[in-house]
Amino acid sequence: MSTYLFAGGGTAGHVNPLLAVADRLTERSPEDRVLVLGTAEGLESRLVPMRGYELLTIPRLPFPRKPNAAALRFPGAFWRAVRRTEQLIREHDVEVVLGVGGYAAAPAYIAAKRTGTPIVVHEQNAKPGLANRLAAFLTHHVGVTFSNTRLRHSRLVGMPLRREVEDLDRRARRAEGLAEFGLDPDRPVLLVTGGSSGARSINRTVNRSAASIVGAGWQVLHVVGGKSDIGPSDLDGYTVLPYCDRMDLAYAASDFVVSRAGAGMVCELAAVGLPSVLVPYPVGNGEQRHNARDVVEAGGAVLVADQDFDQDWVTFQLLTILQDRARIADMAMRAGSVGHRDGADRMTDLVLDAGRTAGTGTSTRSQGGTEQDGTSHGSTKHDGTTHGSTTEEP
Repeated sequence: MSTYLFAGGGTAGHVNPLLAVADRLTERSPEDRVLVLGTAEGLESRLVPMRGYELLTIPRLPFPRKPNAAALRFPGAFWRAVRRTEQLIREHDVEVVLGVGGYAAAPAYIAAKRTGTPIVVHEQNAKPGLANRLAAFLTHHVGVTFSNTRLRHSRLVGMPLRREVEDLDRRARRAEGLAEFGLDPDRPVLLVTGGSSGARSINRTVNRSAASIVGAGWQVLHVVGGKSDIGPSDLDGYTVLPYCDRMDLAYAASDFVVSRAGAGMVCELAAVGLPSVLVPYPVGNGEQRHNARDVVEAGGAVLVADQDFDQDWVTFQLLTILQDRARIADMAMRAGSVGHRDGADRMTDLVLDAGRTAGTGTSTRSQGGTEQDGTSHGSTKHDGTTHGSTTEEP
């Protein structure tokens, strides 16, 4: 039996791919064990136990962005988290550490290096986070989601998707999806979501525009997030949910989507062939705009800046799209053309390869030439048939 430590979390965007790889790994080797390292405050505190995995916690340690008291306390707190993670690695005889980003990833990477435990990295965003950029110097086992991600030693694996999304046949499960949310089978469905935390500006605009959308013959399934102050609506055809644990059925029920452009959402929509309007989160390093690049260039999504997504945009742009069923069908086909459903298998291969490489003392550089150096990574692609491989474009 082998034991793996998967580190990361905070948001569903980090937790879901982690759990997808954990599920695939234990499907292949039921005797193996996956432990998850996260924080008590992150979404992993709910989702990980719900999925049947043991959650080990360390303190939530945001990297300080300005010189203040928190910055002075950070080094000591960080090294305490590293030492705690080292203790867990030794206590559970962990063979491989996988990090997916989030607050728990950086201590896990350092602890793995200090204990000589193989490190595997998955970067979900087109623009890598700090922890994963540093970790890429510690390992050759680095998987990325998007073709335009530049990260040392990276190879294109795609996004590990939950089995229920990976295997989703939207047409076959549409009736089940409609029934799950109490939706009318005779009207098309617009799914609106800002991710697990919601999106205030999207929520506000859609809430104020709901009557217009419903008046155009659509119904709205609006996942507002647990922190939103938008409650249930009396408007017929406008369904408001604080959170959705069955996004697979929400996708099955839906014909079009308005969403943030988080990596997980972009990849899931493409994988299941759902056309969308993507509204990147306006704060941060701009990674959501880069996440959307492939599907927007393919014609499967429309990108709109957060400050432009208002009631006028809904009236003059979104409703125009929703009234053109031929365009929606074409966008769905184009979205599906850039979607991939094998990221969990590819990432699982990478984890297993790290364990084998550690056991044999061989280097990834000599195993098939799939490694990328981060400078030419934008020229790689995968065809969804061979797990863990990359192919140079002509």
